[in-house]
Amino acid sequence: MLYYITDRTTFAGEEPARRRQLLKKIAEAACHGVDYIQLREKDLSIRELEQLTREAVKALAEAQPLTTGNRQPATALLINSRADVALAAGADGVHLRSEDVSPGEVRTIWQRHASQRGAGKCGAGTPARENSPRRPVIAVSCHSPADVAQAAANAADFAVFAPVFEKQHAPGARPTGLDALREACRAAIPVLALGGITLENAQSCLDAGAAGIAAIRLFQENDIARVVEKLHSLTRSI
Repeated sequence: MLYYITDRTTFAGEEPARRRQLLKKIAEAACHGVDYIQLREKDLSIRELEQLTREAVKALAEAQPLTTGNRQPATALLINSRADVALAAGADGVHLRSEDVSPGEVRTIWQRHASQRGAGKCGAGTPARENSPRRPVIAVSCHSPADVAQAAANAADFAVFAPVFEKQHAPGARPTGLDALREACRAAIPVLALGGITLENAQSCLDAGAAGIAAIRLFQENDIARVVEKLHSLTRSI
């Protein structure tokens, strides 16, 4: 499982140029088989985030063929923390922070929305959204094995465990290390490793039991085709 987490602020230029580069990178990730993309643009207003989400949904749809079964793009788009934005803009799910509401609460809200949509309404003055999936993908940020166990108990689809290694751009963040990752991976849901992940140390995360790799800069600042090929080759070697 490969998970690209976005950060448009690392792109050069003014805001319009950054957004164009981000959407191009999202399309590139989809074309090369990245499984999940988290839109993590926390500085945007709700309205700006919703607009960017709609643009990302469109970019994904244009970048990859739809699967014949559920008519959803193969790459799932998750929105950081904002389930309301994900629902309104037709994303595939949400990535919850450790202090957010539980996955169960999100599923209840999502299913209620889907039922209302099926009845031809989504609340007063709100049009139905045909492109919101009935069952959302829900990921949860975790920083300890206990967090992962709780996410599993709350029926999250997968956990993102971080930071495994010291991050170059956040040297003050204390890494959890591979032993903690190994313990976290005993949970009943897939666990993705995040934090200081490189092509050189990704193998050690997979050896510890991680179901995949999550990253910002590894995907965003490199040739995604090369990164995906390398990471998939590591998976095949296990």
